[in-house]
Amino acid sequence: MGNMGIWQLLIIAVIVILLFGTKKLRSLGGDLGGAVKGFKNAMTSEDEKKALEEAAAEETAQSLDKTAQQTEKKTESKNKEQV
Repeated sequence: MGNMGIWQLLIIAVIVILLFGTKKLRSLGGDLGGAVKGFKNAMTSEDEKKALEEAAAEETAQSLDKTAQQTEKKTESKNKEQV
């Protein structure tokens, strides 16, 4: 009596889709996802946010340094070719 099979779940899903429609269910899913994302953001503390921002800034700085080094190497190789 308490066990629901795949057919019962499919029938319930079809009834729900017929009652609410796909657009309503899609918007409900988007709203639910936004609520979960907002809840997660609220749960992270200020310290964690600052740590994440600092880590992202450090990664950006490292990638900029690598790009600058590559640019210098290319410039040096062009200068050697010209000589």
